Amino acid sequence: MALKILDSCINCDMCDPECPNDAIALGEEIYEIDPDKCTECVGHYEKPTCVSVCPIDCVKPDLEHIESEEDLLAKFFKMHG
Repeated sequence: MALKILDSCINCDMCDPECPNDAIALGEEIYEIDPDKCTECVGHYEKPTCVSVCPIDCVKPDLEHIESEEDLLAKFFKMHG
């Protein structure tokens, strides 16, 4: 499942540079995660780096984009070879 950043985001700039898939970008008001690029860091790390670095715990599962670990790994291979 992809992740999403909640409205409580304080735009601290911690998550964007840590995303290995370039899935995070500044939206109109807060940072946003592109669900087509988010693999929850599967293929890169044991846990999502955006979750690890967020100081206010505002990165949560995106229930509108549910994917299995196998789906996330397939997406990783599609993006990174």
